[in-house]
Amino acid sequence: MKDEIPHIQFKSGYSKIEGIEIITLEDLISRKEDLDHFPEKAHQLNFHMLVFFTNGETEHLVDFIWHKASKNTLFYLSKGQVNAFKFNEGLRGYIILFTEDYFKAQLNKLPKNAIIRLFASQLFSPKIQIPESSNTSDYIHLLFDEFYRDKDEFNKKNIIDSLYTIIFSKLEQLKQYQTFHLNDTDKLEAFLKFKSLLECHFRESRNADFYARKMNVTYKHLNIICKEVADVTAKKFIDEFIILEAKRRLINSTVKSTELAFSLGFEEPTNFVKYFKKHTGLTPNKFKTKYI
Repeated sequence: MKDEIPHIQFKSGYSKIEGIEIITLEDLISRKEDLDHFPEKAHQLNFHMLVFFTNGETEHLVDFIWHKASKNTLFYLSKGQVNAFKFNEGLRGYIILFTEDYFKAQLNKLPKNAIIRLFASQLFSPKIQIPESSNTSDYIHLLFDEFYRDKDEFNKKNIIDSLYTIIFSKLEQLKQYQTFHLNDTDKLEAFLKFKSLLECHFRESRNADFYARKMNVTYKHLNIICKEVADVTAKKFIDEFIILEAKRRLINSTVKSTELAFSLGFEEPTNFVKYFKKHTGLTPNKFKTKYI
């Protein structure tokens, strides 16, 4: 048994268009025994991915939370997130994979809200249910058809890029009705600044006052921003961020809890174990055993 979670790199089966690929869920299921990782076990992505179910019922793991999925359910997973499938009978669908470089090349064509969602996965549900009345699925089918169309290679990349942009634009159109939509740009920008500071300094401090001071705002104002944007207190967001970081590191390496504690800014390993158990109900070792 491997003692670490697979960290999956992007590998395209079509060399003429770099950085993006679309495959069927049925193809993944048929090849699961030949892959260098087992898709039904937790694995971490080194690329972005859309999973669109066109038939069947199942569950899909995103960052250690299982979400129910059925016909017309779509999941967005960003680079670094942990992912796993459940291959129930009758499952069909599509998987769109794209690299960070491909995404950056498309930035100017994508809606601004899509960019925010891609870089702030903690704020939004990874799941969206596409209505039967929507034609979004038609564009996903068309992307697959165009990707593997043998005839007429002329302008193929521009066609693929355009369909990619249309799909994201259609998804944003749907999300404004199905998910929490952010209207206050100033509060959102302040929250993203807080999140960026946290990513840089979480080893240094888990105290919300520390980040409020760096932002030149009061602790109370930072809490108001977090509650309006993420529906949690600043302290809770900090704790959730650190726990998710700990989970990803625990199952993505052979690192011991003692080493992990120090790398996350805990001076005493026992304090990290207590902190982790308080927020997850498991010790780090028991959590690691559960997912490997």
